[in-house]
Amino acid sequence: MALSVPKAPGISQMLKEGARMYTGLEEAVYRNIDACKEFAHTMRSAYGPNGMNKMIINHIEKQFVTSDAGTIMRELDVEHPAARLMVMASEMQDAEVGDGTNFVVIFAGALLEKAEELLRLGITTGEIADGYEKALAKALEILPKLICYEIQDYSNVEKVKECLKASIMSKQYGQEDFLTDLVAKACVAILPDNGTFNVDNIRVCKIVGCGLTKSEVVHGMVFKRFVEGDVTFAEKAKIAVFSCPLDVIQTETKGTVLIKSADELLNFSAGEENLLEAQIKAIADTGVKVVVAGGKVGDMALHFLNKYGLVAVRLNSKFDIRRLSRAVNATVLPRITTPTQEELGYCDKVCIEEMGDTNIVAFRNEGKDSRISTIVVRGATDNYLDDIERSIDDGVNNFKGLSRDGRYLPGAGATEIELATQISAYADTLPGLEQYAVRRFAAALEVLPKALAENSGLNGTEVVNLLYLTHKEASGKNIGVNIEAGKPETMDVTEGGDGKPKIYDLYHCKLWSLKYAVEAANTILKVEQIIRAKRAGGPKPPQAAGSDDEL
Repeated sequence: MALSVPKAPGISQMLKEGARMYTGLEEAVYRNIDACKEFAHTMRSAYGPNGMNKMIINHIEKQFVTSDAGTIMRELDVEHPAARLMVMASEMQDAEVGDGTNFVVIFAGALLEKAEELLRLGITTGEIADGYEKALAKALEILPKLICYEIQDYSNVEKVKECLKASIMSKQYGQEDFLTDLVAKACVAILPDNGTFNVDNIRVCKIVGCGLTKSEVVHGMVFKRFVEGDVTFAEKAKIAVFSCPLDVIQTETKGTVLIKSADELLNFSAGEENLLEAQIKAIADTGVKVVVAGGKVGDMALHFLNKYGLVAVRLNSKFDIRRLSRAVNATVLPRITTPTQEELGYCDKVCIEEMGDTNIVAFRNEGKDSRISTIVVRGATDNYLDDIERSIDDGVNNFKGLSRDGRYLPGAGATEIELATQISAYADTLPGLEQYAVRRFAAALEVLPKALAENSGLNGTEVVNLLYLTHKEASGKNIGVNIEAGKPETMDVTEGGDGKPKIYDLYHCKLWSLKYAVEAANTILKVEQIIRAKRAGGPKPPQAAGSDDEL
């Protein structure tokens, strides 16, 4: 007979056997801070143009080689609850702006690292969180005063390229001029006269082979497939788009046909053929030259499509069908019917092209009414192409940001050091214990320019000291890290010249990065207890020899 031993009073008696609970500073707060610090240090080496790549092999054995923080965190599948909060903040930054994910993690980690020092001095988590909130409010007040550039004409490709270059450079250093040109041309080509810019209207088609410099922008859509029939070219074409297969129509209800002779069988088959031919002939009579199907194209339908000289393209993805209908301004039809003129789309050229050993179908719209642009990317390996796609995605999201708010801040760590300088001065005016947290907030901002310098092989401490010296001058607020110098050196990021690009950070991106990082850090600091309940039906906790269950 088993002996029942009562549990100790408290929360543990309410939970199942095997549940774990950590409480207080030592067990909960420091444990969380340590996990977040380690995570932030891991991401710090991937920050900036010279950031190192990480090789990630996810749970399905797919390999990623990238320095993009969003991809790294998504594929790592972080389990620690506190580190997971940082990942969630970074994901929100990705959803809101599409860039600056690494900034959120590194800055939140730095805030927690500085908070640990204050906790060991005896300052409470509440006072630290209040200080961080005050420092954030002051930072958001200072930020609009640091704006150094504003773009007014979003359709000017050269101006757009200046603004996008820093974002793309942070992922593909050395290829930024070529990639920025591609992204700027693709985005400006489909910029609506009114309404918001849609990121989904910029597509990327990756084709292995050749080199990156052979990449191009196609005004329209490109699919890696071949046409279904013999007709492979159509110019100034009207397009009919169907979401259903092109085949003999199946009846909606089950029926039985009783055939008594061979003649009746022949007549039945001929009736089906005649009906299908009449349908395709009616489509061709409306002036259609291209038919797009959302399912298989039957052999009989293919015969009649070839007979009437129609190009047949099959797309398996319903999302591709929707995008194509948007690109050619067509209405997607759910069944094979004769489309009206209003339901038809138009494309300047539909043709088969060959890139390397890959066949593609290109829907090209060279006119001003092009609604979708496709960047055809070439490269040596799939991993390389994936990384190029991620940098293009960052560039496109930055264009979306500047189309909402075209204000820019100085990059290369200039904004962070200027904020740190002014927030340190602000801390001296505060009377309470929050001043210590505000000062630590300013110190945490140093981590970002320091990471830029260290990843470029420079002495981070020397570079930060140089930046502080220049930012104490009235005209020094635009001075950032010169990562191309072989020694600790600074530069005015708004001037460029001598082969140096102008480095701008999107105001909208920096604003949300600071907000999400501080919110994540404060949430983690305010956690006093960690309670891990035991799952029902999960593995039993290991039992020591001579435990109560053996009695």
